[in-house]
Amino acid sequence: MKRIPAIKTVMTPFPYSVDVGASVADAQAFMREHRIRHLPVTHAGELVGSVSDRDIRLILGPDFANPDEHETRVAHAMMKDAHIVDLDARLDEVLAYMAEHHLGSVLVTRHGKLAGIFTATDACRHFAEFLREQVRRAGGGDDAA
Repeated sequence: MKRIPAIKTVMTPFPYSVDVGASVADAQAFMREHRIRHLPVTHAGELVGSVSDRDIRLILGPDFANPDEHETRVAHAMMKDAHIVDLDARLDEVLAYMAEHHLGSVLVTRHGKLAGIFTATDACRHFAEFLREQVRRAGGGDDAA
């Protein structure tokens, strides 16, 4: 009998993170460089929240002139109440929570320490793999009709 997988099987392990005291300009540059939209936020090595490219855009405003992106810290843009789940959390429960609360990401921990991140992009990637596997098992090819 198959079981619903745990989040650890589909998360992005060992994610990049940013310090709470970093400037939002540095966080933006880091996200662009690594082509990511979500960063866990740490303080003295402890997980304290998350920040997204959208959070940063919202705090800087539409013209990016006020406040100064080099003066504004990640602490001002981050979500302190980021949703955190354990490594063994069931994938279906995490997905349902993300959908219900319109979340783009959740942080994954093991014994309270950051272990991974799971984003909507991860969900889409793994769902696409799931669909392809279902078609293969049913005797179909790679092309969906």
